[in-house]
Amino acid sequence: MTSDHITHSRGIFLVFMAGVLWSTVGLGVRMIEDAAAWQILFFRSISLSLFLFVVIYTMRRQNPITLASQMGWNGVIGGLALVAAYAGGIYSVQVTSVGNALLLFASAPFMTAILGQIILGEAVRRATWVSILVAIIGIIIMVADKFGGSALYGNLAALGSALGFAIFTITLRRGKATDMMPVVFLSGIFGIGIMAVICFAIGLPLSLSANDMGFSLGMGVFQVGAGLVLYTLGSRTVPAAELTLLSLAEVVLGPFWVWLFLRETLTTNTVIGGIILLIAITANALSGQRRKPPIRAI
Repeated sequence: MTSDHITHSRGIFLVFMAGVLWSTVGLGVRMIEDAAAWQILFFRSISLSLFLFVVIYTMRRQNPITLASQMGWNGVIGGLALVAAYAGGIYSVQVTSVGNALLLFASAPFMTAILGQIILGEAVRRATWVSILVAIIGIIIMVADKFGGSALYGNLAALGSALGFAIFTITLRRGKATDMMPVVFLSGIFGIGIMAVICFAIGLPLSLSANDMGFSLGMGVFQVGAGLVLYTLGSRTVPAAELTLLSLAEVVLGPFWVWLFLRETLTTNTVIGGIILLIAITANALSGQRRKPPIRAI
């Protein structure tokens, strides 16, 4: 066994474990009893920022605040896009099924491809356009039985979350950034301020029960932060198509955790539409959408 193979195998393991950690977002939110999305994000942003400050400084031996400031307007826009993505993600998981939300999150690569052509002039391959059309069919089936009440808003929030991650990716490509951690650190700082203002404006206290506080802070470290670090390290040796396939671990395992621990099931429309969406993503990955690894945040 060559050293290259060992490095590649280790990269696959790290990226897969990142997907496993990211997949726990639904379970974490379900374990929170009373906190609103804005309160959850406030405390998750605090722990995420502190965790990444330590990690970035340890890895780079530079002040993370200085590194984040060097990202310029691309970093600011990317950080704000991530805050919007975080908010849409947490809200969607609270008001719709975890499986539904995570499957809709998975549309982010297609949104990135479209924005890349519009903003950066990056051509979208014919195979990718076909995959996008198939994915749209899957999404329509998934939301067809949810045109009323909070479930519809949850689906729209999930798609908005995917759009936020797509914008984040585009800003980093535009700035030719190779290290996303300073921008995610910046998103944590923005998140603290923005969520504090929202909580104050609508009268939500910046205090939670011990249970809700523990899960909110824990998600910032173990679900977002640690997953990001593992993905960053592993993506250096794993080809783009494999990264896309490995990221499906997040989509597949997310509903499994809430079924295993909380017995939450999926609707027929979600299963059928989700299978179509996963087929579109897998086909696009196997046809070699990108040579450059895609950028992920959670």
